[in-house]
Amino acid sequence: MNAPYACQPEESRGRHWPERMSTFRSPWQRDRDRIIHSSAFRRLKHKTQVFVEHEGDYYRTRLTHTIEVAQVARTIAGVLGLNTDLAETVALAHDLGHPPFGHTGEDALAALMAPYGGFDHNAQALRIVTRMERHYADFDGLNLTWESLEGIAKHNGPVTGPLPYALAEVNAEWDLELAGNASAEAQVAAVADDVAYNHHDLHDGLRAGLFTEEDLSQLPVVGEAFAEVDALHPGLDPMRRRHEALRRVFGVMVEDVIAVAQNRLNSLQPQSVQDIRDMEGPIIRFSKPLYQNLKAIKLFLFQRMYRAPSVVVERERVTQMLNGLFPLFLNDPSKMPDHWLAAAEAAGDETGRARVVLDYVAGMTDRFAIQEAERLLG
Repeated sequence: MNAPYACQPEESRGRHWPERMSTFRSPWQRDRDRIIHSSAFRRLKHKTQVFVEHEGDYYRTRLTHTIEVAQVARTIAGVLGLNTDLAETVALAHDLGHPPFGHTGEDALAALMAPYGGFDHNAQALRIVTRMERHYADFDGLNLTWESLEGIAKHNGPVTGPLPYALAEVNAEWDLELAGNASAEAQVAAVADDVAYNHHDLHDGLRAGLFTEEDLSQLPVVGEAFAEVDALHPGLDPMRRRHEALRRVFGVMVEDVIAVAQNRLNSLQPQSVQDIRDMEGPIIRFSKPLYQNLKAIKLFLFQRMYRAPSVVVERERVTQMLNGLFPLFLNDPSKMPDHWLAAAEAAGDETGRARVVLDYVAGMTDRFAIQEAERLLG
């Protein structure tokens, strides 16, 4: 039985294009299935987090990261009496708008799109699920429910200030109440994202040789985890030791989020989804002590991983590729496939054409972007 502050399927605000209810799936189970069957979801297999696609089979891709986030979201939502299907749906959709080459690609495209309304991967995810997936006879996009769209839009919390054009377009058609909190389920998906990448970036950085277990033993939370493993399993094989320690770090984060949420829910006693949306700040978050510890871990990762010399060289290389491809397609849309060329020609002005080019380039996988750069730029 879901809690009173959980999203209830029968109370969903529905879809922009009305559809008959399924006889055997809830609205959010249908949303989840549409996301999994989308082209954008499949492309996550060949989009990366930190390391570029060809660098190794063991590093996380956007797809494996997304699956990990969905698993964490279901776990936390289930414990808190929330709707696990909605939490999973938002988790599965949260990275659909990421371009090739991880955050490096996003930085490059944001700079290139600055004259044309900017670029933001959350807004791009909304654009994909409302416009760019074109498989259904009755509508463009996936026609997801209001609650799923709200969760994607507010992945980083309430949205204030100037809106990226892609988000503004969707919000003009259907008010997502951007200034308020998201549902508790969407908040769970957002925190699950933090849990997953804090955990797996430590794994991937170790595997890449960017730092050592000895380096990590100096960090809060992580150091304690290694010490606990050493006390319980002295002389453990190094790979098992690494895994045992990092899964403890993972557990600390999940248990902290659940404990904080249970305490806040018990004290505030929300009686509806709207109570969650109207609260001051999120109901789902890390405790202040753990949040400070995670800031120290993130600073370490930024210095030793995201800005490691080998990663910086790769960042410069892929930025150069995107800086070459984007203006090439903008000035000569015939270099794009026919249906993209037609869309660019129908755009009307340079801003419209730039947004078509963005959609094309942002949808590329790492592999395809590299191939196109080699083919077109030499």
